[in-house]
Amino acid sequence: MAVELFNNGRHVCLAFYDLVDEDADHAVQCNQFLVVDSGHGALIDPGGNMTYTALMMAMQRHFPSRDLDLILASHADPDIIASLNKWMVSTGCTVMISRLWARFVPHFTSGRDYTARILPIPDEGAHIPLGTSDLLALPAHFMHSEGNFHFYDPIAKILFSGDLGASMMDHGDAPVPVKDFDAHIPHMLGFHSRYMVSNRIGRLWATMARQLDIDMIVPQHGARFVGKAMVKRFIDWVEATPCGVDLMTANHYRVPAR
Repeated sequence: MAVELFNNGRHVCLAFYDLVDEDADHAVQCNQFLVVDSGHGALIDPGGNMTYTALMMAMQRHFPSRDLDLILASHADPDIIASLNKWMVSTGCTVMISRLWARFVPHFTSGRDYTARILPIPDEGAHIPLGTSDLLALPAHFMHSEGNFHFYDPIAKILFSGDLGASMMDHGDAPVPVKDFDAHIPHMLGFHSRYMVSNRIGRLWATMARQLDIDMIVPQHGARFVGKAMVKRFIDWVEATPCGVDLMTANHYRVPAR
């Protein structure tokens, strides 16, 4: 089922929260996103093979999958683009991903050379035309991946933040926006502490994010942050929270005992 994040009649943003089978052993809950503008469509982080069929069927009510223009990948993890070969075969879309990962994308495909349909995003980011609008690829390097991007929709004022803000929660809770930020922190902290590289990166990102007019931050895992006050709480939290190498000590680098 699609959750409508924004719709002004011409420009639509949809989130799909329930396409990963919650009964699948150890399956991480993942969100997929569709942005449609004036008859043109982009999928953001479309997911792995376990989401492909369900996503393709679910999106048909809103946009024909065969007309898909773009796949935007925040990074190259399997839960982001492992389904890429199926999308390349069934559509004529172009995939956009960090230049650091563009050379690795063919490892997700087979049978044909799709090099001409792989468009590297430079480190500084880019404006991405979609219909009569532009999406922005924003640098988010080392926020889980060396080459990493968030995608900002200036019409919907939505920031699709990839793994930043990811929360580990029951599948059924993910579609519900965060209501109590302090109560939500434990769902984010473990993931954030290990998968984000350092607080220095968090501070740099926060400075950039505050330059944008954001009404909603939507991670690729878990619940979204809706409203200016909740967005501010999240940005402030990222700016202040140590993570990654900040937390490493000599105890993490010891020869394993028998």
